[in-house]
Amino acid sequence: MAHVLIDPQRCKGCHLCIQVCPKKILQPSAQLNERGLYPCETSDADACIGCLQCVLVCPDVAITVTDDDARATKQGTI
Repeated sequence: MAHVLIDPQRCKGCHLCIQVCPKKILQPSAQLNERGLYPCETSDADACIGCLQCVLVCPDVAITVTDDDARATKQGTI
C-alpha cells in the first residue's frame, strides 16, 4: 500500500498536485506554513494508489510517496 507525505514547509501551495490526483485525496490546508502559504495536505493518505502523479508535477519536490509493503519487507517484518 502506498502512502503520500507532503512537506508543508517546502510546499508553496500551487495546488498542481490536487489537480492531477486520480483519487482526489489532496486538498489545500487551512493552516499557513512558515512562508505564509497554504500548503497541500492529504485528506486520506492511506487511500493513495501510488501513481506518483503528484510527485511528478510538484515543482518544489515537497511530495514523497512511500510503499509501506516494500518498507516492511526490507525491515524483515513480512
